[in-house]
Amino acid sequence: MKYLTLILFLWVGSGCYYDHADLSYPQSNSSSGCNVASVTYSSSVAGILSASCYSCHGGSAAAGGGIQLDTYNSLKVYVSNGQLINSINHAGNIPAMPLNGPQLSACQIKTIQTWINNGSPNN
Repeated sequence: MKYLTLILFLWVGSGCYYDHADLSYPQSNSSSGCNVASVTYSSSVAGILSASCYSCHGGSAAAGGGIQLDTYNSLKVYVSNGQLINSINHAGNIPAMPLNGPQLSACQIKTIQTWINNGSPNN
């Protein structure tokens, strides 16, 4: 009976290791497909915004409540006041964007956040 208890304890205890393998072996950004090492406005951020935001927030911005995001200078206003990141994160008192659409992917949000954290340069 003593050996059976020991075997049962070892078997149950060994399962806990695999429950937290993601904590023991976290995935790097490059292996998950989200590479934020060289984020730029022109090659990274503008593409995300073009695909997800410009249909309402570009040109005359009539559908987007007067908020334009299709030029660096107009975007910078919403980056500086925190509205851009709060709206794409669905946080704060800002309407969640894209309106009536799915939230941007975690990688897209991370890309924009990285660009903001780097000072949101016009590059």
